[in-house]
Amino acid sequence: MLLATWNVNSLTARMERVLGWIDEHHPDILCMQETKQADAAFPTAAFAALGYESVHHGDGRWNGVALLSRVGLERPTRGFASVEDEYGCRIVAATCGGIRVHSVYVPNGRALDHEQYGYKLAWLARLASFLTESCDPSADVAVCGDFNIAPDDRDVWDPAAFVGATHVSEAERQALGALFAWGLEDVWRRHHDEDGVFSWWDYRAGDFHQGRGMRIDLVLLSRSLAERSTSVTIDRNARKGKKPSDHAPVLVELG
Repeated sequence: MLLATWNVNSLTARMERVLGWIDEHHPDILCMQETKQADAAFPTAAFAALGYESVHHGDGRWNGVALLSRVGLERPTRGFASVEDEYGCRIVAATCGGIRVHSVYVPNGRALDHEQYGYKLAWLARLASFLTESCDPSADVAVCGDFNIAPDDRDVWDPAAFVGATHVSEAERQALGALFAWGLEDVWRRHHDEDGVFSWWDYRAGDFHQGRGMRIDLVLLSRSLAERSTSVTIDRNARKGKKPSDHAPVLVELG
């Protein structure tokens, strides 16, 4: 089974690329973030024509998350049904092929002294609570998406360039650590120890070609599911070409 996550940075702008990528890789489950579409505009029929059931949570503004599955899609839920949903349409979940899959788009945080930073930490705390309320860590659980957190210094191009910035702060990494403590694992690190492998590069200043990126798109798996993983890759090719997203997809092969 192939599980993938991709911040597409506007499904409207990149639908042709997304369809082409799906046709090339044939993921069984695909989590998408930043669709930037309202539910009524989401191209359900186009994905159904490719054999995918789908669920989307979006209001047409800056966020929007989706799940596509060709291995079944049961018990879909949208949002937390709590105050954290005021921070936008940032989580959607469903059971796909026996896996409880969550597609998440964590708030950016902007700056350590910005009110959005507090929102980010509150949202991450709610995610941890939501998992406790709705899932069993001994079951097959996946939380995939754009976390806007680099788990450690190996995941940024130059740690010195991020001192005092979001995405690398101790509080953010501790919030991510709470998800690990719940029972999730950053499955990339099960298969890769190296530094300098990224999933996001700023559009500005030629950052992609200069290798100035961050690994902030994560696939977090419960232990039972992580033990089934046989490979994890980041598709840099999807960041190339005409009108790419600034994020690359992450793909996990499950045995």
